[in-house]
Amino acid sequence: MLDDETVKELQDKLHHLVLEHSDLDDVIRRLADDPTVDQIRLRRLKKRKLQLKDMIIRIRSKLIPDIEA
Repeated sequence: MLDDETVKELQDKLHHLVLEHSDLDDVIRRLADDPTVDQIRLRRLKKRKLQLKDMIIRIRSKLIPDIEA
């Protein structure tokens, strides 16, 4: 069971990660429309976006309370 302080820290981190993921999504969308964009840079941004998504999923799962059987 997580204490209130840990929950707050996780919620704050989650909020920042979701914002970064959303911002990165916008950047990737704009760059993908540009035919002169560096494809390696675009791939790195996409990889970072996937890493953020994984971190978001992990934090959300930590915030879901355990169900007692």
